[in-house]
Amino acid sequence: MLSQGGAWLLGPKPATLLQAHAAHVPCPGPSGPPRQPRLCATGPWEGPLQCTNGHLMCAGCFIHLLADARLKEEQATCPNCRCEISKSLCCRNLAVEKAVSELPSECGFCLCQFPRSLLERHQKEECQDRVTQCKYKRIGCPWHGPFHELTVHEAACAHPTKTGNELMEILDEMDQSHRKEMQLYNSIFSLLSFEKIGYTEVQFRPYRTDDFITRLYYETPRFTVLNQTWVLKARVNDSERNPNLSCKRTLSFQLLLKSKVTAPLECSFLLLKGPYDDVKISPVIYHFVFTNESNETDYVPLPIVDSVECNKLLAAKNINLRLFLFQIQK
Repeated sequence: MLSQGGAWLLGPKPATLLQAHAAHVPCPGPSGPPRQPRLCATGPWEGPLQCTNGHLMCAGCFIHLLADARLKEEQATCPNCRCEISKSLCCRNLAVEKAVSELPSECGFCLCQFPRSLLERHQKEECQDRVTQCKYKRIGCPWHGPFHELTVHEAACAHPTKTGNELMEILDEMDQSHRKEMQLYNSIFSLLSFEKIGYTEVQFRPYRTDDFITRLYYETPRFTVLNQTWVLKARVNDSERNPNLSCKRTLSFQLLLKSKVTAPLECSFLLLKGPYDDVKISPVIYHFVFTNESNETDYVPLPIVDSVECNKLLAAKNINLRLFLFQIQK
């Protein structure tokens, strides 16, 4: 962003851009009215991107634009000049990235302003209004409050004076929560001891239905695991009519057995991110008994952390994941 005679060129002032809504609400254009996203307040600041004509957009909005274009079966374009944008055509603007890091930004706790490059440290370590927890949280104290009240609270906290029986009840509840978290990992370790285990990299490719209003879906080429032929399918927002109009985005998938079996094939399976992706997927184990009459699972959620991670997958040319299959033998 350059200035000439006190007037800003190439869009709104940096301070105006930084006041754009955190959830990728359209950023204000040079004359005030909202336009499509260019540079948001809380986008991933490691790489503001620019189109071939130099117009800026934050990384989060860039991914959102690519995902929207995929859903609408259109070519993604720059919100300002409508030139084509893609991961190969757009590049980082290091000068803007440096300038943005020095712009003032408001602390969400104390409302004071700091250079963006110092804000994270201030909020984590220095701000007297940052939310903190009591040091007795390990024995059940639920208190959350501003850091400057922590000393007063801990001096008056009732948990250190509780009886052993009272503390045992609290610790039992905490243990139950911990056991639920560990159950998944213990299940995975148990599956890894099975005799017949298979995994493969799968690539979901985008296709369109033959409906009058086409819908986006994904399907993998056939692949072989455990000496059987399989296919994976996926859909966006459970095939709702216009997923591009929704801010909340999800993916669900189903596993199909394409080869014939002589006996029921009982399997557990899970999808994880591929070796070269940075998408965040929480592991969930699914279970199904495949037969010649029942050879496909219901659509089950792909456990993506949030809509931002879903947009990362939709923005890619193909979705690359890793499938694990465990055959359960009686």
